[in-house]
Amino acid sequence: MSAFLIGRILRNRDSSWVGEYVGKIGPLFEKYGGKVLCRSFAIEKLEGEGEPNVFTVIVEFPSAESARAWYRDDEYRHLVQLRAAHSDGEIELLT
Repeated sequence: MSAFLIGRILRNRDSSWVGEYVGKIGPLFEKYGGKVLCRSFAIEKLEGEGEPNVFTVIVEFPSAESARAWYRDDEYRHLVQLRAAHSDGEIELLT
């Protein structure tokens, strides 16, 4: 059964990390069968408090296990550190 990952950048302190991250994250999604369904900087908040996110991505994985394997990948650990040093975000897995 498919599982869906939602990643959000809530606040970006600088963009120095984006080029490296974007260049490496797509192949890592593909390695685990992940398919990007949507990615957007144009986010309109229809309900709720506060400012909308800076960026959101939705990725479909073939299973929750493949999504978790992607998340635990050593290459991804480096990207997490890179992203976290320059932005605030969150990742959720819908199963």
